[in-house]
Amino acid sequence: MRSVSEASDTLLADVEAAGRKLAAAKAEIGKVIFGQEGVVEETLITLLAGGHGLLVGVPGLAKSKLVETLGTVLGLDDRRVQFTPDLMPADITGSEVLEEGESGRRGFRFIPGPVFCQLLMADEINRASPRTQSALLQAMQEKQVSVAGQRHQLPAPFHVLATQNPLEQEGTYPLPEAQLDRFLLQVDVGYPDLEAERRMLLATTGAADDRAGAILTATELQAIQRLVRRVPVGESVVEAILGLVRAGRPAESKDEMVAMHVAWGPGPRASQALMLAVRARALLQGRLAPSIDDVLALAPPVLRHRMALNFAARADGITLDRVIDHLLEPLR
Repeated sequence: MRSVSEASDTLLADVEAAGRKLAAAKAEIGKVIFGQEGVVEETLITLLAGGHGLLVGVPGLAKSKLVETLGTVLGLDDRRVQFTPDLMPADITGSEVLEEGESGRRGFRFIPGPVFCQLLMADEINRASPRTQSALLQAMQEKQVSVAGQRHQLPAPFHVLATQNPLEQEGTYPLPEAQLDRFLLQVDVGYPDLEAERRMLLATTGAADDRAGAILTATELQAIQRLVRRVPVGESVVEAILGLVRAGRPAESKDEMVAMHVAWGPGPRASQALMLAVRARALLQGRLAPSIDDVLALAPPVLRHRMALNFAARADGITLDRVIDHLLEPLR
């Protein structure tokens, strides 16, 4: 058996090797995606933790380009589905067709839908009906789909990066809380700064068209995802995560702002998501263990879609980000 020292040395070597690979991946993504370093980092953290991400932002902020680039850089088979009100579950999962063989015998053959990939972009996910959303929910949670009573396993790894437009609400079906909770992070995509937009303008309107290349393979990504779960977490970080999540629940919190303004708070899945996310962030930055700073950085994208404000909060102009920022004050 290996000694504790040998195991620690092996873990350290694995973390350093993964850090170098991931730094190269971020640099490759940066050739195509400008001025969205925080968005790129949070999206990579989502994938490294083995989860799904919800990208929320106005049109034209390169959300689709980001997913396409991630598929290339991480060596994943990526596909895109444009969600519309008339999209049916079979349009995502696939369907069975009746065929007649050479012998004359008839039988059903399953034709896989676009969900049978490793990285699925669900564009404008809130435009699909609840029935279609529930079909995707099963795929996200169970990594398999059921068609005509038969279960079909999805490829590994399998990740969903869904986009949502916060401006246009007509003709949309808001995602139910159960499905929102399945997203590891909600990544808010904002406008790039002036210098980044200048670089983007020059790079995308000239004769040359920069394209990202592959840095990882799907097998290497899975190895890094397993490594994320081996990253040690100190007791202070564990206590910070538990204290933060439990403080956001109105029934348990002693905080006056939470009691007055929060309708319902984050469940245990929020703690699990934050634990995985801080480990992934440490690994992405080449560190052996996460710190309180990782909790502070990742609490908003982990919690903002797992909490809801009541009517009094909306009447008083209180936002979720303000509540989360208030909950983080004791950790600063």
